[in-house]
Amino acid sequence: MSQRILRAGVIGLGAMGANHARVWADVPGVELAAVADPDEARAVAVTRGRTARGYADAAAMLAEEQLDLVSVAVPTGAHADVARAAVARGVAVLVEKPLAATTAEGEALRDAAAAAGVPLMVGHIERFNPAVVELGRRLRAGELGRVFQVHARRVGPFPERVRDVGVVLDLATHDIDVMRFLLGSDVVRVQAETQRRIHTEREDMLAGLLRFADGVVGVLDVNWLTPTKIRELAVLGERGMFVVDELARELRFYENAGAVGEPGDWAAHHLKGVREGEARLLPVEKREPLRLELEAFAAAVRSGAPVPVTADDGLAAMHVAEALVRAAAVGEAVAVAGVTR
Repeated sequence: MSQRILRAGVIGLGAMGANHARVWADVPGVELAAVADPDEARAVAVTRGRTARGYADAAAMLAEEQLDLVSVAVPTGAHADVARAAVARGVAVLVEKPLAATTAEGEALRDAAAAAGVPLMVGHIERFNPAVVELGRRLRAGELGRVFQVHARRVGPFPERVRDVGVVLDLATHDIDVMRFLLGSDVVRVQAETQRRIHTEREDMLAGLLRFADGVVGVLDVNWLTPTKIRELAVLGERGMFVVDELARELRFYENAGAVGEPGDWAAHHLKGVREGEARLLPVEKREPLRLELEAFAAAVRSGAPVPVTADDGLAAMHVAEALVRAAAVGEAVAVAGVTR
């Protein structure tokens, strides 16, 4: 028996929203039914050659269309209001990260979705990057031994589209979430320095330190001031270092030839020293992360299973982001509120 076609909508048709529409139109078992954006030209461009209807008003789209799920890709300041409107209509929501502009708004949205029994997922797309997925598999298999440090570089030019939030909430939340995902541990304390060089109101550079509950140290190098786009994640441990190029979806391993013992059987005495060893590129399936993310969301909506990135996951990243901004403002370490594990 064939499965029921899920009707999808997209609210907000900037660069990310237009990509959501493109992917939804191509996911098996899903029909892109409607899109909404106050810019008529964007709606026309996205619906051209497709059967989806375009709306200038998201509320009208939600009222007139019978939708099963919707992507919310509006500016961050409108995330909570738009997502709650969809929840009120009983429509499952995938809201682009961050979950909301503030943790208070995010908590209210989470509670509204839970009370209505409506699935709510946060679009932390790097969890679905095939190189990150493969890294997580290898870490869980014990291939690195004890993890010492996770270092993220997420830098690039200033995006004119972003004016309502700073680089910590807009970009650093990607890496905070990925670190939590890979380590299975929460951040308990942060330190930070920020600068504002181009953004008119908020920080556009972050140098941050995260202390995880399991003792691992996280390093964040995030800015909108670099004239080339870099997305890199390095995980250092007893047996060597994994490095992910998130843009190329590549995973490399740099061996510590000074480590002894077998993967999954590591203890403090196994680390005898650090010596340069073999470096190799590891096999990774090169599928599009957004496609994998939306397929996972649709599968959860269809089956009734929990969504893979919950509102609590999104809130955890936001609590850390807010703590980083406070730490930079006061010039000292700040404890992180809202730890969920």
